[in-house]
Amino acid sequence: MAINLQKGQRVNVSLVRVGVGLGWQANATQGSDYDLDATAFMLGANQKLPADEFFVYYNNLVSPDGAMKSSGDDQRGGGSSDNETLSVDLSLVDARVQEILFCVSIHDAATRRQNFGQVRQSFVRLYDLDSGAEFAKYELDEDFSVETAVELGRLYRRDGAWRFEALGKGYRGGLEELVNRYQ
Repeated sequence: MAINLQKGQRVNVSLVRVGVGLGWQANATQGSDYDLDATAFMLGANQKLPADEFFVYYNNLVSPDGAMKSSGDDQRGGGSSDNETLSVDLSLVDARVQEILFCVSIHDAATRRQNFGQVRQSFVRLYDLDSGAEFAKYELDEDFSVETAVELGRLYRRDGAWRFEALGKGYRGGLEELVNRYQ
């Protein structure tokens, strides 16, 4: 049975091969489609990328250690299932990586005049890559009326084990702000 997480809640992760699914629905509006992008920042103890290649997104689909892989860019979103997925083999994660931060951002948000206040039913879920069984899910229920990027959750090492924390932290500067923060 899956655990429904609340913002700030943490849970132990006993899986080795973890699927991370991210999903969302854009409000029906006039104008441009919403192109949301799932990203992962594999961070060291200093909260920075050990190397640029540890930033996994639509232009870098695999981390240098082979532990993290992206499904690529779903430019339309919608539906009730995962729009984009990231798969992680925790046994392969580089020793320099202490945390994996999962984010979603709106592509070209400023030009399209879009923000997360216009997006609903956003979630991040963890599942067993081998069986497909869902382990935990965090549904974002806040109204981010000016934010264009959101940190949904993070996997992190603690005392030799992996844990997951639901975050729900928004940013106005989109993906660029996140890259500048963690690069």
